[in-house]
Amino acid sequence: MWYKNILETIGNTPLVRLNKITRDVSATVLAKVETTNPGNSIKDRMAIKMIEDAERSGALKPGGTIIEGTSGNTGMGLAIAAVIKGYKCIFTTTDKQSKEKTDALRAFGAEVIVCPTNVDPEDPRSYYSVSSRLVRETPNAWKPNQYDNLSNSQAHYEQTGPEIWEQTEGRITHLVVGVGTGGTISGAGKYLKERNPGIQVWGIDTFGSVFKKYKETGIFDKDEIYPYITEGIGEDFLPQNVDFSVIDLFEKVTDKDAALTTREIARKEGIFAGNSAGAAVAGLLQLKDRLKPTDVVVIIFHDHGSRYMGKMYNDDWLRERGFLHDEKLTAKSILAKRDRQEIVTIDADKTILEAVNTIKTLNISQIPVTQQGMVIGKITESDVLSALLENPSLKASKVQTIMTQSFPFVDLNTSIDKISSMISKENTAVLLEDEMGKIEIITQYDIISAISG
Repeated sequence: MWYKNILETIGNTPLVRLNKITRDVSATVLAKVETTNPGNSIKDRMAIKMIEDAERSGALKPGGTIIEGTSGNTGMGLAIAAVIKGYKCIFTTTDKQSKEKTDALRAFGAEVIVCPTNVDPEDPRSYYSVSSRLVRETPNAWKPNQYDNLSNSQAHYEQTGPEIWEQTEGRITHLVVGVGTGGTISGAGKYLKERNPGIQVWGIDTFGSVFKKYKETGIFDKDEIYPYITEGIGEDFLPQNVDFSVIDLFEKVTDKDAALTTREIARKEGIFAGNSAGAAVAGLLQLKDRLKPTDVVVIIFHDHGSRYMGKMYNDDWLRERGFLHDEKLTAKSILAKRDRQEIVTIDADKTILEAVNTIKTLNISQIPVTQQGMVIGKITESDVLSALLENPSLKASKVQTIMTQSFPFVDLNTSIDKISSMISKENTAVLLEDEMGKIEIITQYDIISAISG
């Protein structure tokens, strides 16, 4: 047997028991692993449903252009369907999203426009507003509007919910889902509650999102809204696909817990899942005391870990945000291992002769160049030697005439591996600010001393 095209492979994703990461949870916990869809995410289900419903209604015509605001996964589902069905795609997304996601969309021939994250949805620069403007300006365009298009939740009512019911043989007691557009939790949750009204539907939210407070109080509180890192869940508005009557409770999860749990899923269960899966598992662990040994919990694993290689699966990215503290040496620990040093700098207006005397007196090989206290460049022994060999009269010239680009700056949490990769023949050191705001320098010698010490 074979499929007519890749779209026929959407759905029928596996349900896999979690064992190690949920060892402290008394219930049976099962993951609905949506990465086996052709676009590696659950969004394939609603993407094709929205397109086919739009084709039936005449909203999407042959040769049309699909324009959508998407963080990547919905775009991937739409782009795959567009390839098969002959549509063009333009997607707007935010600068919060991982580069891997936007690169993947472009691989399917889509145009991707990156917009700022930290603006209101009504702001003309927001990815919602830009996509709406493009629809108005583009002939034969259609905007799926995954947030308010109820074909989104209907897809999960027709597919995801029934699959979960059948795979658990009706034994499911709890559905746990990270909530973004709300389509998955509302559609699947509605179907499951129709089969058994006792099933609990738990939505996982993030700090910086409005869902939890709105569910609990009915108040849309703008003070709840602030920037967050977790991808795929949370919103700063109320999508029509979020059916609050279906969702029994919301649990908020921190960016740090979501990121670290995402990694733990891979390391403990061998499942390479995305950020919202980490948030969902972290949320479940926070709620574990509400569960009994007879309960059967299904968690949705929305997408694939490959879309987060530059973020949750990158040690340096985690360290820079203070999420990861391990035994690996960092810039901070290198400084702690060496004797206190006073960094020597030279003002850009000083003469080259003064720089030569400083290098000789202090027996150093490189000096950061400053202007009004800010590092603007560097000079090295070889820079000075080359300049004077070429023109000995340059001794009276200002240092800034021969300085080169500054040493790169790093963060206190930058790993020794990254620092080593930044040190080269052109950059023989890196700079950083210590906790007191004082400029420090780390050389190759400092790295060797820290490793050997």
